[in-house]
Amino acid sequence: MHTLSTTFLALALSVAAVNAQAADDDAQCATVKLADPGWSDIASTNAVAKLLLEGLGYQVKIDSLAVPIIYGGLKDGRIDAFLGNWMPAQQGFHDKFVATGDVQQLARNLQGTEFTLAVPDYVWNAGIKDFADLQKHAKQFEQKLYGIGSGAPANLSLKQIIDANQFGLGQWKLVESSEQAMLTQVDRAVKKQQFIVFLGWTPHPMNVKLNMHYLSGGEKWFGSKGEVFTLVRKGYPQACPNAAKLLANLSFTLEAENTIMAEVVDKKVSFDQAATNWVNQHPQSLDGWLSGVTTKAGGNAVEAVKAKL
Repeated sequence: MHTLSTTFLALALSVAAVNAQAADDDAQCATVKLADPGWSDIASTNAVAKLLLEGLGYQVKIDSLAVPIIYGGLKDGRIDAFLGNWMPAQQGFHDKFVATGDVQQLARNLQGTEFTLAVPDYVWNAGIKDFADLQKHAKQFEQKLYGIGSGAPANLSLKQIIDANQFGLGQWKLVESSEQAMLTQVDRAVKKQQFIVFLGWTPHPMNVKLNMHYLSGGEKWFGSKGEVFTLVRKGYPQACPNAAKLLANLSFTLEAENTIMAEVVDKKVSFDQAATNWVNQHPQSLDGWLSGVTTKAGGNAVEAVKAKL
C-alpha cells in the first residue's frame, strides 16, 4: 500500500510539474516582446506585426532601444523578436550575435533596400556623386556627415571611414542624432540650398519627400542592394511556435512600407492606424502572413484578424 501510494504521489507530482511547465510556456508566449530602434520603417513593420498578433489574441510590448541594446536583449531573452536586421549594414552585429548562435535568424522580411550616404539633388547636380567627391567640397559641407542615433551600425561604418581617413575624410565630423533630428537638419539645408550629406535609406518616406540621390563608393561598408531579416531570441520558435510562424511569414515590399510611412508623415496618423489602413486596403496579404497560423487559442487566424479590422 505504501509503495502504491508513493507511486501515485510521484505520478501526481510529475503531472503537476508538466502542467506548471505548460503554464510557464503559455505565459512566456502570451506577450510578444518586440524592439524599435527609432526607425520609421521598423515602426511600420512592428505596427503590422502588432495588428496581427493582437488579432490572434496575443499582447504586444514594443521597447524603444538602441541597436546594440536590442541585440543584447535578444541574446539575454528579454526581447523576443527584432524585425530590423538590415544587412549588410549590420554585418558586425550579425557576426557577433547571429553567426555565434546566440541570436537566431528567422526569415528575410524585405529585399532591395539601400542604405548609404545621400545628398539633395542640387548637391548631386554640382558633381558630388561618389564618396570620393566629398573632400573636394569639404568647406561647403563644413566637414560634417549627418548620421542617425548613436550606436547605429551605419554610424559605426562612418566612424571607421573617418578613423581610417578613407576618401580623405579623416578630419570630418560625424553628427549623431535621432532619425527625425537628422531629417529636420536636411530640410533646413534644402530650404537654403546648402550643401549637406546624410545617411539615407529606402524604404523611407524621405525618398518621396526629398529630391535626393545615393552616393556610390561606399559599397565596402554599406553594400549595394540589401536585405532586412527578422531575428528572434534563441529557442523562440520551439517555445512559441505559433507566434514564431507568424513572424516567419511576415514579408514586406518597399512600396508597402513607403506607403505606410508616407501616411504617417502626410496625414499625421499613428503607425498603428496607418498599418491598419494598409491592411484594410490589401486584405489579400493576410492569406500569406497567416498561412499555417492559428489564434492563440487555436481558432481561425484570418477570421480573427479580419474581425479586429
